[in-house]
Amino acid sequence: MTQNGIATLNLGDGKEAIELPVISGSMGPDVVDIRKLHAKSGVFTYDPGFLSTASNKSSITFIDGDKGILLYRGYPIEQLARQCNFTDVCYLLMYGELPNESEKNDFNKLVTSHTMLHEQLVKFFSGFRRDAHPMAVMVGVVGALSAFYHDALDISDVTHRELSAVRLIAKMPTIAAMAYKYNIGQPFIYPRANLSYAENFLHMMFSLPTEDYKADPRIVRALDRILILHADHEQNASTSTVRLAGSSGANPFACIAAGIACLWGPAHGGANEACLHMLEEIGDVSRINEYIKRAKDPDENYRLMGFGHRVYKNLDPRSTLMRETCHEVLNVLGLENDRLFKLALELERIALEDDYFISKKLYPNVDFYSGIVQRALGIPTSMFTAIFAMARTIGWVAQWNEMISDPEHKIGRPRQLYTGTVQRDVPAGYHQ
Repeated sequence: MTQNGIATLNLGDGKEAIELPVISGSMGPDVVDIRKLHAKSGVFTYDPGFLSTASNKSSITFIDGDKGILLYRGYPIEQLARQCNFTDVCYLLMYGELPNESEKNDFNKLVTSHTMLHEQLVKFFSGFRRDAHPMAVMVGVVGALSAFYHDALDISDVTHRELSAVRLIAKMPTIAAMAYKYNIGQPFIYPRANLSYAENFLHMMFSLPTEDYKADPRIVRALDRILILHADHEQNASTSTVRLAGSSGANPFACIAAGIACLWGPAHGGANEACLHMLEEIGDVSRINEYIKRAKDPDENYRLMGFGHRVYKNLDPRSTLMRETCHEVLNVLGLENDRLFKLALELERIALEDDYFISKKLYPNVDFYSGIVQRALGIPTSMFTAIFAMARTIGWVAQWNEMISDPEHKIGRPRQLYTGTVQRDVPAGYHQ
């Protein structure tokens, strides 16, 4: 981070111009440092949704939405998804570098050693209704972890932060799978030390006491890729929520529970589930033009889910990888003629040839295909966002740890543009 010139702000009305530093990062646009703006001028900036505001500095993830670039610690997502497994990416996001063979083995053993839940915490599940949404269960159970693992809650201690991070990464698949098993009334399946991260999750989801589940390596690889593609995505809503919660000094389990709650929203983690519902609603290729017409009609409050992105104004690099994965999974499972996948491909083709979508750069995003992949794997739609949370946990803990380590970090306290009633007096004699 280096200063790269001065921006001059002229507020008019005879006020003196304000000079503000312009700061450059290693990549991406320069930013105007407005930290002293109010002290110098008495005014704030107004930026709903933080469309033009950097709330922090970070060295973890970089996105160039215009060029369709996504980097984790400098590595292109395409290379990581094709050449690494999920725990490699976890190590990279946590420590800044890809692990060598020794580091890889040690990290895998460390994560595996923390996959079990405290047995009293397992009983926590029985307090939920059987039909509770898995995300509701995850918010509660993850938040409760601090009551069982309070031996490492000193956030000023680097080793405590690392242990809590590893516990969260390791236990999230166990919690997600248990939420699913509880939902369908099947007994919990415990994690096994001889399975990989993705394989262990599939084992806990689909094994039964009466019969074991052996996942096809190609299916394991597909899930691994889903996790990698969702591991981090810069300062999105849930990551910003984790950082904001963490800025108050809250324990990491509470912060991640807050992130899960934010991710639950249909405009964020629930988007892939919404895409699947949209495809089911369209139902047949013959009806695609009808829905495209609705999406283009300014008088219709309708949009095609899975097209366009807040950040990407070009093709989402994750969607290309997810499309490949979708083909691979459907081929492995003999579902090449899957009705929804064929519908998705045709919808994509027609939309990308339409001037309206081209002019607005509404390209398919990662959510467009990820729901179809998970559906093919036998994962119910209610679990889609839970798996997203499982993947994003590493991004959340890496971002949280980075924030706590930053000597410049302060408690989050956004300003506001007040539009309410001006000061007034309570009428004399009121309620006397």
